[in-house]
Amino acid sequence: MKSIFKAALAALGLSAMAGGGLAADWTPPGPIKLMIAFRAGGGADTQARLIAEDLEAKTGWKFIPEQVTGKGGMNLAMAIKDEPNDGSVIGMVVTETLGYNMKVANAGVTPEDYTAITTTAGFQMGIVSTADKGWDSFDDMIAASKEAPLRFGVMSPKLADIAYLLGEAQNAQFNIVQVRGGKAVLNGVNAGDMDVGFMAGIQSKGVAAGDLVNLASALSEPLKQTPDAPTLADLGVPFDADGYFLMIGPGGMPTEARDALAAAIGEVITTDGMKSNGMINKAFGGAAVIAGDDAQALVEGSFAAAGQLLEAASE
Repeated sequence: MKSIFKAALAALGLSAMAGGGLAADWTPPGPIKLMIAFRAGGGADTQARLIAEDLEAKTGWKFIPEQVTGKGGMNLAMAIKDEPNDGSVIGMVVTETLGYNMKVANAGVTPEDYTAITTTAGFQMGIVSTADKGWDSFDDMIAASKEAPLRFGVMSPKLADIAYLLGEAQNAQFNIVQVRGGKAVLNGVNAGDMDVGFMAGIQSKGVAAGDLVNLASALSEPLKQTPDAPTLADLGVPFDADGYFLMIGPGGMPTEARDALAAAIGEVITTDGMKSNGMINKAFGGAAVIAGDDAQALVEGSFAAAGQLLEAASE
């Protein structure tokens, strides 16, 4: 998965430069319905709507946003699968939707039933505590867990499984608390209802202010904000919480439609001055563009890895 990410980033310059030409070769048959798997007004919803706004300004295409929330994006996935695959209907989910969530839902669909168009941004998923805990490192947290169980906040079943495996690998005592959304984890940690939790970038302001501490990276690579924090692999867990916001369409979308949409989206989110670019830089640490066949390989790999994670967590 890491090699796919690096290859995609290496190709980003070419994708961005080619965006205008590719978009000009294909025109949507009418307004594009943009399904959004996130609650209205949140950061992910704002990102999707700003991308649509920038695309309208850049290409003249018309977008009609529509909220289709619930079940970790699976409500959107099931709703979009039977829509026209001509580029007139797309949706924003996260890669976990077509990975772990799809595997657990066992709804009779796989990533092959969808067209992965492009990612837009990644998560800076960390294991975070408040600074007033006095933990300067992950080792400090583990030492505290040997004295009394720590309340570990997570916002998805996948993260609950990873937290469980982390406790096993570190011989630590965790009481895993699952809540709805990263903001709920942040609020729980700040309020003292949780001792530590997974946060996917929402912690950045608190870390910069010295109020929060990134104790570890939940990614396959170090966190941008705290590069010295250990990764899950360093801590004995052979899984990670790598994830991206992802634009998808129904399966079998023509290549010219997929590539034109991917190129146009990639261009606006990587162009200085575009609203979506500014928002993604501020909230998510910059755009991460993995498009076309690489995006399809990413979600199919995530689906396969989900099976391995479920098996490991059930042992």
